[in-house]
Amino acid sequence: MIWAQGHARAIGADGALPWDLPEDLSHFRRVTTGRPVIMGRRTWQSLPARFRPLPGRRNVVVSRSGDVGAGAETHPCVEEAVAACAGDGEAWIIGGAGVYEAAMPLAGVLVVTEVDVQVARPDAFAPAIDDRWRCASLRPPAGWCVSASGLRYRIGAYERVGAPATGIESRL
Repeated sequence: MIWAQGHARAIGADGALPWDLPEDLSHFRRVTTGRPVIMGRRTWQSLPARFRPLPGRRNVVVSRSGDVGAGAETHPCVEEAVAACAGDGEAWIIGGAGVYEAAMPLAGVLVVTEVDVQVARPDAFAPAIDDRWRCASLRPPAGWCVSASGLRYRIGAYERVGAPATGIESRL
């Protein structure tokens, strides 16, 4: 799973990302390109038309209402979406909040960009990262990166406690 979060695990406000962080968008593209991406219907609809479907990725949308338009396949639940991608290697869950919550028990890796920002009126939140996860990598190892937009951020990779190492830190 991959996401960016502000303070209090905020990931959205008014159906959009509540910050401008071009470095994280580049990081997201680098990590997910060539892999399936699984998202909810609202996340799919929030993508700018010129990026829908996300290029270079198999776009899979979780939607009980069926077809969401050209460029994406649909499945009624996260479990079916993940199963449909099983033969394609590593699939990335890319949101939104409900899809993250449903996928958390299935995930082996979390890649989380922490954005040092308090979001005014957030309406979507990332799941909590509890003691079943260990931090495999933090970039930078101490402190923060500073975006061209002026925001401070850092990227953490988490693996399940007790699971074999995934090597995720080498791909960040």
